[in-house]
Amino acid sequence: MKYKIEGEYIELIGLLKRLNIAESGGQAKMMVNDECVLRNGEVELRKRAKLRPGDVIEIFEHRIELE
Repeated sequence: MKYKIEGEYIELIGLLKRLNIAESGGQAKMMVNDECVLRNGEVELRKRAKLRPGDVIEIFEHRIELE
């Protein structure tokens, strides 16, 4: 799926909540802590990582291309 960022960036936990992958901020943080999130093919451990256009996020069966 593709997701267009409004502004310069979006924080990782904000993206997970916005796309309803996580039901809450706490759940999004647990997903990051449990090393479930890949950013550009590498595990992302920063909950508030600033995601920018061109990044690819993978979590469970979701693949999100940021624009």
